Amino acid sequence: MNILIIDDDSSLRYMLQEICNHAGWDSKTAENGKQGVDLFNKGSFDLILVDYHMPEMDGLQTVKQIRKTNSSIPILVLTVDERQEIADQFLQEGATDFALKPVKAPDMISRIQLHVQLSNIKESQNQNDNVYSTKGISKGTLSYVEEYLKKQNEATSVDEISKKVDLAYPTVYRYVMHLLEEGKVKQVVSHQKIGRPKKLYQWYTL
Repeated sequence: MNILIIDDDSSLRYMLQEICNHAGWDSKTAENGKQGVDLFNKGSFDLILVDYHMPEMDGLQTVKQIRKTNSSIPILVLTVDERQEIADQFLQEGATDFALKPVKAPDMISRIQLHVQLSNIKESQNQNDNVYSTKGISKGTLSYVEEYLKKQNEATSVDEISKKVDLAYPTVYRYVMHLLEEGKVKQVVSHQKIGRPKKLYQWYTL
């Protein structure tokens, strides 16, 4: 497996390369988005790790440029920014998921393995056409979230889904909202003894 790492922090690039080496993967690095896009266009990669805040070309612009030529490669965004509006922008441009800094090796390895596996399943099912809709929804990831929700007997929170399926909170939130719009999922409000009511979600069965 070959991973492309795009980050302006040299120490983080080194750490991510060490994580890849430990997992038995090859990796190449770029210190900004422009370099990263050039490397991507010249090489063959299975997954991309891209930082949000970078000089010359930030993460959002980088994702946008890569998606112009490749609609299926998994792109994981590295960020300390947990705002949903930022996540929505990245997902709209075609990002696959998020990995929050500081990066932890076990989480990063499992996340990479998951998304490469989802990508391979997607290809084997011949879903390459229109994989990323206008809403930034990947069919493979959508199916993954759907299958988890179908197996749950009780309503569950976005946070709990995120932990169980090993996808970042902003990603899961986006897909759950999409399923809610489609009428496949229903929202259940759980009133807590202390604090605000909690929103839970459940697969809609007739």
